[in-house]
Amino acid sequence: MKLEEAIKSNKFQDQKHKATLNVLYTAYWLRNNFSNAIKPEDLTVEQYNVLRILKGKHPDQMCVRDIGSRIIEKSSNVPRIIDRLVLKKLVKRTPSKVDKRETLISLTDKGAEVLLKANELIEGLNDTIKMDENEALMLNELLEKLRASEEAGDGSVI
Repeated sequence: MKLEEAIKSNKFQDQKHKATLNVLYTAYWLRNNFSNAIKPEDLTVEQYNVLRILKGKHPDQMCVRDIGSRIIEKSSNVPRIIDRLVLKKLVKRTPSKVDKRETLISLTDKGAEVLLKANELIEGLNDTIKMDENEALMLNELLEKLRASEEAGDGSVI
């Protein structure tokens, strides 16, 4: 669907303005589809992200601060997300032996199983994206170019 149809407007300052709105709209659209795909596993997008991060370090444990530095949505409340994952028995919390103020988090066997199922659901979603590898590579390069202002310390896009 064209952006103009989706937002019922064709008034843009210029193509950069349209591209910015297009990225925002598409991010929201992808997040919704992502959320719906993993709903059968009773996971939120943020919980899925934390499980993926822990899987990347498995069987090692991670402190909450390190998880927070790797999470996609930086405004997420990582301790609250972890609380919910602990209640679901998908992760385990252990006090650090080195620093008693620090808590270490690890993926449980149940968490690894749920993540595997969620990954399969996400793979099904990815299969519906109408883009070949070259187009995906080009999109990745363009998105990284867009975020280059972040590296320059500017941080402002809009």
